[in-house]
Amino acid sequence: MTLRVAVIGSGPAGIYTAEALVKQSAEDVEVDVLERLPTPYGLVRYGVAPDHTSIKSIAGYLRRVLELPQVRFLGGVTLGEHLSVADLLTCYDAVVYATGAMVDRRLGIPGEDLPGSVAATDFVNWYCGHPDVDPSRFTLDSPEVAVIGVGNVAVDVVRVLAKTAEELSATDVPHDVLERLGDSQVKAIHMIGRRGPEHAKFTLKELRELGALANADVCVRPEEAAVLGGDFPRQVRGNIEVLQSWASREPAGRPRRLDVRFWLRPVEILGAERVEGLRLERTRLSDEGRVVGTGEYETLPVGMVLRSVGYQSVPLPGVPFSQETMTVPNVAGRVREREYVAGWLKRGPTGVIGTNKSDAAETVRTLLSDLAGARPGGLASVDGLLAERGVRPVTYAEWLEIEAAEAELARTLGRGERVKLVGLDAMLRACRP
Repeated sequence: MTLRVAVIGSGPAGIYTAEALVKQSAEDVEVDVLERLPTPYGLVRYGVAPDHTSIKSIAGYLRRVLELPQVRFLGGVTLGEHLSVADLLTCYDAVVYATGAMVDRRLGIPGEDLPGSVAATDFVNWYCGHPDVDPSRFTLDSPEVAVIGVGNVAVDVVRVLAKTAEELSATDVPHDVLERLGDSQVKAIHMIGRRGPEHAKFTLKELRELGALANADVCVRPEEAAVLGGDFPRQVRGNIEVLQSWASREPAGRPRRLDVRFWLRPVEILGAERVEGLRLERTRLSDEGRVVGTGEYETLPVGMVLRSVGYQSVPLPGVPFSQETMTVPNVAGRVREREYVAGWLKRGPTGVIGTNKSDAAETVRTLLSDLAGARPGGLASVDGLLAERGVRPVTYAEWLEIEAAEAELARTLGRGERVKLVGLDAMLRACRP
């Protein structure tokens, strides 16, 4: 009897799960990858910076999984709207949830909800063309912007803010977004970390890219780059060396300036009707290694604050969820009988894209072991259930039509290999003329 499994989410975690099911199962298997958007690949499409083409090439690997005869892509299907957990369990032997971590953590400070204070995720989704974010969402009309966080997402955000539209023209940035980037009034970008350079989370490769910016001077204050002696890992030593080398640079007078700051924490976002400033407190480490304030403050005259202090998952309808860990509670991927979880929703937002492969393999081992005995049998047809509800999923062939339309748009505009279509309507028109 063929094993039928639904995977909810078509990002790396979901597609690696589908691949592991095909490779590990000793019996015939059919895997449906259900995705609420018409497009697969999750953060590879909507989270990786557009100028990081080498990372985006992972989509080629994920594509080959979706093209396996045992795997089927069903786009435009939303858990909790089109199908419930109970529906899925009547149609499949098992369900794997792999929807990732979709929202930013909050700062928890006064003024955080002022217009102009936004999650870095929203900004990333904007320049990556996510259909949840309108292309008119951001107007870069403030001369100064603060990015809170010193991880790779923060680095991506400041790099996009620092570059010219011409530098991004060959990427897949939506054209309306590219025009807004071209009209940007941003002159100064402040990237702010609560701790010192030795605690920053960015990788050395990402950090060095900032130093190669043609349109922005990168500045670091010597006293903030200073580090007490310690036996740091190679990656950390590399970061410290790069930052300290920037501290000795003289600005070259480029159009924009990027200030990389350390030992500062946001305490209040200022403004009446919108963001007008950011109040920061100087920090230090306590004897217990905690970040504490020193009572020394400064204010930056920024008109936008982008928080990039980590991702977190959100609950799925009908699926257990821990508000403490912001994950689905599980044991080696098992949630409940015939329900499993993989990726960031399983372990939290840790690791790199490739980490999801071993994570998915563990979940699939658990699933196959659990289902080695008796299975429910007499499963309903998900196709029939969706048809009854008037839902027509986007097929993989239709996704390829969307890709072809994006390639044609790039040719028409004289821009690179692909320019993303924005909005569900535009994507559906491309595959269902």
